[in-house]
Amino acid sequence: QVQLVESGGGSVQPGGSLRLSCATSRLIFSTSRMGWYRQAPGKQRELVATITPTDSTNYIDSVKGRFTISRDNAKNMVSLQMNSLKPEDTAVYYCNVLYPLNGNREYWGQGTQVTVSS
Repeated sequence: QVQLVESGGGSVQPGGSLRLSCATSRLIFSTSRMGWYRQAPGKQRELVATITPTDSTNYIDSVKGRFTISRDNAKNMVSLQMNSLKPEDTAVYYCNVLYPLNGNREYWGQGTQVTVSS
């Protein structure tokens, strides 16, 4: 059973910062591409950022230079540092795992709300 425990999120004014974290088991963390997706009301879920076990990262254009995804090997945790937040970043953010030892099956966290508003 793959468990993803998300933390962080909340409400912030435009220009503010938030940090999301996603913890999982050592096996999942050490073998899987992990990342964050988001879904705004009335919109499709979109990929925000991913990171591989070798620290290769990928971001959507709209967050480049503002968001940073990173891995904490001691805590088996992936974090998303979000700076210079904009109202259009408002969404539910989901941790995602692409698990190669189970046929690249995807697993999702429960989601955490990020609201950027003045």
